[in-house]
Amino acid sequence: MQPRITFHGAAETVTGSRHLIEHNGKRILVDCGLFQGSSELSARNYQPFPVEPNSIDALVLTHGHTDHIGYLPCLVKSGYTGPIYATGATIGICKISLPDSGRIQEEDARHRAKRGDERPALYTEQDAYATMKAMKRLTYDDIHPLPGGMKLRYLPAGHILGSAFAEIYFDNGERIMMSGDLGRYNTPIIKDPTPYEFSEYLTIESTYGDRLHKVEDTTVRLAKILSDAYRDGSVVLVPSFAIGRTQELLYFIHQLQDSGECPRVPIYIDSPMAISTTDLYRTAYEEHDEDMLREHNIGHAPLEPENVTFVRDRELSKELNSRSGPMMIIAGSGMCNGGRIVHHLMHRLDDPTTVVLFTGYQAQGTLGRRILEGAPEVRMMGREIAVQARVEKLNALSAHADQGEMMRWLGGFRQSPKQTFIVHGEPPAQAALQAKIKEVLGWETTIPKWGESFELS
Repeated sequence: MQPRITFHGAAETVTGSRHLIEHNGKRILVDCGLFQGSSELSARNYQPFPVEPNSIDALVLTHGHTDHIGYLPCLVKSGYTGPIYATGATIGICKISLPDSGRIQEEDARHRAKRGDERPALYTEQDAYATMKAMKRLTYDDIHPLPGGMKLRYLPAGHILGSAFAEIYFDNGERIMMSGDLGRYNTPIIKDPTPYEFSEYLTIESTYGDRLHKVEDTTVRLAKILSDAYRDGSVVLVPSFAIGRTQELLYFIHQLQDSGECPRVPIYIDSPMAISTTDLYRTAYEEHDEDMLREHNIGHAPLEPENVTFVRDRELSKELNSRSGPMMIIAGSGMCNGGRIVHHLMHRLDDPTTVVLFTGYQAQGTLGRRILEGAPEVRMMGREIAVQARVEKLNALSAHADQGEMMRWLGGFRQSPKQTFIVHGEPPAQAALQAKIKEVLGWETTIPKWGESFELS
């Protein structure tokens, strides 16, 4: 029997990564994420999983972002009993983010019930803790056996802490490289994506497949934003992803303070999940690049700039809404679809002195996307809020490779794969990347549809 792959998520959309590999009567699921964005996409989370969860033999995670891990407790609650393989740092992130996600699911269900919507929580905090019992830690480069005679090897992907390419070998000697999300080159804290030379089959993400990140010096932009805020008494709201983006911001602010290039504006990290993740980033030395290790070795704390306050308490979070600037509030969620940033936006979005600073991708259908695209007003918690704030974006902080960086990584292949699947992107980005791969490398590629299946032969 030839191996087969079916794309149950991240097919012609960015989120919901769920890729099922079948071989020798065994099933391996690579990633198990939530669909995010529009109501149509989010509704997929409430549909039964397309195969019986108890028929899946093992689960392989590439990294700890919600669109790759957020459906795990649903799968376990529905009957999955096998192991969940991940790097140590990814397990650490799961321990932080999955219970937090469970609490949010429960809160959302309570809010829906008040509006007469009886949809239950997808899963609870306790479901998330139960899921953690199945986690199995694997290290980079080691080869680990999987059911059906398959084998797994992780390689650093450079996307976030713990992110990995999952290289899965079949018993016929061939392999498939599951890229997960491809990271960027020369970013702080973690290692660059691992160069790669050959795999018979490949899945490649395409989030930014149709564009190049703007060439900008993040520290220069950030220094100006903070200096202007200090001068004008402004409040800078940063809808930041708790995993990766918040830590990079802290790293750059620390650098600016060391060099005297920005004032000591009060900074509030208003996200318990981001705070716990920052603690994990500090201590995951095996993930750190040379610069980060050097900072530690000389006694610096590169993720702890001066004048930063870590806000866990909900009451202090609420109190920030009544304080005047200058200050920067970094809060989740990164696409403004929930979390404490929503409350800060409700209080300050109609104030022309407010600055909303986006630091990463905003998926279609999200509040962040509407604000970024210049909507004059947005609906939040049943109210129409005028958008008077100035909107800025730091393009260089994206954790996803752009088209050029994807092509740089693909250019390391010495021979084209038999089949290359372009996933994890919106259709225009996928089409652009497909055309670029054809033009530069001469490869034929496939853009799978949701639920589409392919024999690997």
